Amino acid sequence: MKVIGLLVFVTFALLQPLTAQTAASCAPAGNIQFVCGQEAPEDLLHLPGSDWVIASSMAGNGGIRLISVGAKTSTLLYPSSSAKEQLDRKTYDTCPGAPDPGDKAKFTTHGLAMRAVRNSIYTLYAVHHGKRESIEVFQVDARSKAPALTWIGCAIAPDPIGLNSVVPLPGGGFIATNFLERGANATASRTKMMAGQNNGELWEWHTGKGWGKVPGSEASGANGVEVSKDGKWLYVAAWGSQSFLRLSRGQTPVKRDTVPLGFRVDNIRFAPDGSILAAGQGQRTTNVVRVDPKTLKITELINQPNTESFASGTVAIPIGNDFWVGSFRGDRIAIFPASQ
Repeated sequence: MKVIGLLVFVTFALLQPLTAQTAASCAPAGNIQFVCGQEAPEDLLHLPGSDWVIASSMAGNGGIRLISVGAKTSTLLYPSSSAKEQLDRKTYDTCPGAPDPGDKAKFTTHGLAMRAVRNSIYTLYAVHHGKRESIEVFQVDARSKAPALTWIGCAIAPDPIGLNSVVPLPGGGFIATNFLERGANATASRTKMMAGQNNGELWEWHTGKGWGKVPGSEASGANGVEVSKDGKWLYVAAWGSQSFLRLSRGQTPVKRDTVPLGFRVDNIRFAPDGSILAAGQGQRTTNVVRVDPKTLKITELINQPNTESFASGTVAIPIGNDFWVGSFRGDRIAIFPASQ
């Protein structure tokens, strides 16, 4: 089975049975609004201080989408005729070049992350499943009316790593999660994950050094990942064990704390107040909690039953007085009021 076929199969087949989501009306359902025209928007990013959200796409032809917060309309950023390609050979020294036409035709994207560079210029990192299992890197220029995208590099994951999420590190490089092995050991890896046993870990990448395992980062279905501003602490969503992990970075021995959340934790995102929003899938529900990274106190924010309109939440980002929630399935993003 191809890499993306395996990863999508695992995500779809291993969750509890869900009500089939259809291309239903995009009208609000109670107090929940929608942004339609997506293809499994698994991860979301909000460009700071702007009217724009960037979404990944795990289904259909894939791609990276740009969404207007105000108009709730969506356009394809990559691949597109407006996107440029200019390899940064110095930084991405092992990247063989831009995705080939076959990969672009079905550019399946998963986890997203962003680093501010200067004056509304950002570096965008996207987990990509295709002919190569990789982190694809772009420059986002948000100075004009609509942000523009330029592909600038990649880091191809070693076999048999199956990537899920990525986060840039202070000072350069990034860390990505190995959610599920690809290849011959995929079935055994999946069995471990579903039993809550460690089946993967975190991997760190730097220019000139390539990939290396992060010590003490073993986890069951390592999914979303975040890092403290000083780079000394890592926060990890363990999908298989339904838990949230806090790991020290650069310390020996590694300090590690685990908090059970009771749902399959997917992506995690820092909120403006310094807390972490963790989203995932419960027993036929979309769940979002707030985690205090210092005390590890948990506050429930969303516990929403799956419906035909929306199911299987994967990420939550705060925009104004709302939470925008993505999903690994379906054609829409859900917008929940922060106060329910």
